[in-house]
Amino acid sequence: MTMLDSIDPKLSHRPTRRCEECDEETNHYIIRFNPKNEPRVICHNCLSREEKGFFAKPGFQRASRWGVIPR
Repeated sequence: MTMLDSIDPKLSHRPTRRCEECDEETNHYIIRFNPKNEPRVICHNCLSREEKGFFAKPGFQRASRWGVIPR
């Protein structure tokens, strides 16, 4: 894929790619370029965890929200 190829994010027939963070195959991803101009494929789940400021595993939940307070 060259830098000039553009893929409309609204289209559902994008080619399946593997996320470099979680190693999951998905067709919902974003291609970012690092300072060395190398493309990196990041899925939407990893991107949202990165934007929240932490990189927790996908099933992470706090037990205190269900009334369990660890002491």
